[in-house]
Amino acid sequence: MSRARAWQRMLSGRRLDLLDPSPLDVELVDIAHGLARVARWNGQTVGDYPFSVAQHSVLVLELFRAVNPTADARALLYAVLHDAPEYVMGDIISPFKAAMGGNYKDVENRLLGAVHLHFSLPATPPTALTRQIKKADREAAYLEATHLAGFAVDEARRFFGEPSVPLFEFEPFEQLIRPWPTREAHDRFVATVETQLAQLAV
Repeated sequence: MSRARAWQRMLSGRRLDLLDPSPLDVELVDIAHGLARVARWNGQTVGDYPFSVAQHSVLVLELFRAVNPTADARALLYAVLHDAPEYVMGDIISPFKAAMGGNYKDVENRLLGAVHLHFSLPATPPTALTRQIKKADREAAYLEATHLAGFAVDEARRFFGEPSVPLFEFEPFEQLIRPWPTREAHDRFVATVETQLAQLAV
């Protein structure tokens, strides 16, 4: 019997094998298109638009940059791409991931590795960098939880900790936390990635 289909056709025309992804089948336009349409918090946020994973990725980058002002373009690229697999897997909230168990994380890591290789990064970032990006990710979750998802401050602090960066130290916070329309989220994600790629090429 033939193996069940495990690939997805992308709007770019690529066919991405979800179980054995090739860096050659990864395209920035597909990542941006998907992430700009995937809602954080299962869509349970205030505002006229969903808070997309594309916008979350830019927020995480800015938090990471604020704490690591000397970070190079490679580290910044890892930061903005940290949730890239969600362009095909969706954003499954952490409690559900824990309940699912199984090999979900393995699939996610293979996809992320393929994304990194596509952009000429090592498949796996250094452990210390991964921890720094995860810290920025949790701080972004705290800010989203308290500003968009209806969490009380004490509750969000228990789950995510609390940001260590004063909000005035990076791009005006209200511009980063106000949910962007899909096209804006798409374009800003693409511009952010392309900026770091241009710096790598220098």
